[in-house]
Amino acid sequence: MPNTTTLRTVKNLRPRSRTGVAIAAGLCASVAVTGASVAAGDGDGEPTQVFAPATATQLADATGTQADTQQAAAEKAEELEKTWTSPIEGDYTLSATYGNSGDRWASGHSGQDFAVDTGTPVHAAHSGTVVKAGGNGAGDGPAYGNAIVIKHDDDTFTQYAHLSEVDVKAGQKVSTNDEIGLSGNTGNSSGPHLHFEIRTTADYGSAVDPVAFLAEQDLKL
Repeated sequence: MPNTTTLRTVKNLRPRSRTGVAIAAGLCASVAVTGASVAAGDGDGEPTQVFAPATATQLADATGTQADTQQAAAEKAEELEKTWTSPIEGDYTLSATYGNSGDRWASGHSGQDFAVDTGTPVHAAHSGTVVKAGGNGAGDGPAYGNAIVIKHDDDTFTQYAHLSEVDVKAGQKVSTNDEIGLSGNTGNSSGPHLHFEIRTTADYGSAVDPVAFLAEQDLKL
């Protein structure tokens, strides 16, 4: 007569199914993340603690650190929105300045030129809303080539001209230092550069000295 007790023991020694293994693995992963406590047999029938429970202090510290990091990031972003920055990052040469005279300008140079290679990223000097963008100087005339004009919260405007590429459109909101286009050599231009203006209105004829204006915002070009 077969030993039924032995047969049952053998059956119970069959390998666990893949599903069972996966569930067990998932449980271990979940426990490791949450810091929960799990007991496992030590071979003698006595439970052994596998994972120690996370203390309330550890959890509070982790939560506090995360909150501090998020708060610092929010404050940094808010501070950046209040600041002004150069429309060109990295190396550049200031060429034609505001007020320069010459036969290339009808009544003096209306902005500050940054001599850079064609394709250099151009950035919004301050947060605001794009009011004009495109060819024909974005409505200011063909001399500006491809151009962008942004209105800022303090009712000043910035213009970026002679671009090889315009990456924003009218009505679009931008943040300080957002890339808005690429420098170029379009319009009345003798070489690759960015023409940058500070204006009191969106249109040609209202430009002020951009270097002096930015100096008042604690930014030296």
